[in-house]
Amino acid sequence: MESVLEQLARHPVTVFASGRTDSGVHASGQVIAFDLAWRHSELQLLRALNALLPEDIALQTLQETRADFHPRFDALARVYEYSIVNAGMRQPLWLRRAWQVFDELDVDALRQAAALLVGKHDFGAFGQAPQGNNTVRRIVRSCWTREPLRRGQLLRYRVEGNAFLYHMVRRMVGMQVDLARGRLDLAAFEQIFRSGDLSQAGTLAPARGLVLLEVRYAD
Repeated sequence: MESVLEQLARHPVTVFASGRTDSGVHASGQVIAFDLAWRHSELQLLRALNALLPEDIALQTLQETRADFHPRFDALARVYEYSIVNAGMRQPLWLRRAWQVFDELDVDALRQAAALLVGKHDFGAFGQAPQGNNTVRRIVRSCWTREPLRRGQLLRYRVEGNAFLYHMVRRMVGMQVDLARGRLDLAAFEQIFRSGDLSQAGTLAPARGLVLLEVRYAD
């Protein structure tokens, strides 16, 4: 992105993002900001940027904002979604967009575990703080949905919170899948969660199933 902006501006341009994602994680709602002197319309800038960006990156909207706006520090909440294809055989069309789990998963167990995560808690058992030592976060939504597939089922986990720890969503998903596979029971899952101890963490779900859907700001 910075390379493309430099081509248009003919000088280096710094891009600020709402947050970083692990390598292999997708984003359909990433928010970025940059300073650029531009004499034409916002639509023309949008088209110019997309013409130069690689095919796996595309800006969807672009608008001028206040000078002191920061996409990370002004964010009020972030929404992630994780996709699991639960089928007995590999499903190649989902290879880069979902975690393919072959063991039969207990969806009721997933939903019970997800409900425990709502609220303000110490999530230290699921990740490390990007800065400092504060691992307390507030989760306002944590839920699973199920869609039948021709072979198997598609499970989607949606979680919304004020902020997230490093690897937090992937560990939340991985440990819920441990529960749904029968590798631990709900009491053990809750005990690990309440401990705030990262050394007790279970499975880290693969990056490819995770998408940053939305970043929320004040109106």
